[in-house]
Amino acid sequence: MPELPEVETTRRGIAPHVTGRSVARVDVYDRRLRWPVPADLDARMRGATIDRVDRRSKYLLLRSGASTLLIHLGMTGSLRIWRSPPPRGAHDHVDIVFDDGTTLRYRDPRRFGAMLWVASAVERHPLLASLGPEPFDAAFDAQYLWQLTRSRSAAIKLALMDNRVVTGVGNIYANESLFRAGIHPALAAHRVSRARLARVVESVRDVLGEAIEKGGSTLRDYVGSDGSSGYFQLQHFVYGRAGEACRVCGSAIRNSRIGQRSTFHCPTCQRR
Repeated sequence: MPELPEVETTRRGIAPHVTGRSVARVDVYDRRLRWPVPADLDARMRGATIDRVDRRSKYLLLRSGASTLLIHLGMTGSLRIWRSPPPRGAHDHVDIVFDDGTTLRYRDPRRFGAMLWVASAVERHPLLASLGPEPFDAAFDAQYLWQLTRSRSAAIKLALMDNRVVTGVGNIYANESLFRAGIHPALAAHRVSRARLARVVESVRDVLGEAIEKGGSTLRDYVGSDGSSGYFQLQHFVYGRAGEACRVCGSAIRNSRIGQRSTFHCPTCQRR
């Protein structure tokens, strides 16, 4: 699933091409996404000018006045910018065509994504209203994390992946952040000291920042808005490396399941 770095990479890729442009038309080929694409999306968006492209967690927000097109890439979704788009493929579901001929095409083989028109304050939309702070926000610090985890006996990895605690830290980057912080992913959240939580915050920001610089991680379907793959996966220390030697100490990376998600850690570098 595209995580925060992949979504931010997509945002940066499409923003220069659509900001300030008005929508000529919207061609909806298949409405059957996780939530149906609004039947009147073309009527609502035609003539609208995109003021800016924002990101909240893993959601893209194409803002036009008081209204917003809210996009989620789901598990296999991608957005591509085309000057002269090729013929529509089986998994191409929506084309947004702008006044200069630029086409923003949404592709999603598994159709778990979303494309919704929000005519009021998008921050109050049910998909966004309960989200915690962004990882790069000043509000996400060791004190905040310490207060929220004192009553949590679940694994620290699950706390990091809880969007009500901090938003946008998915499975790949939770694994990588905890490795850099030297913390075992199964350690109960309430047992992590304030000092160690400070390392977690720093590691989360470092990992996500580096991943954004490298275009995210391409493991299966994800590509950027220009069709290029991310390459942060080449620098993963633990994720997807079960049985391989730790890049720091040489111990074999272990794989387990926490919260039904694949979890990778080094038994030597990460302490309980």
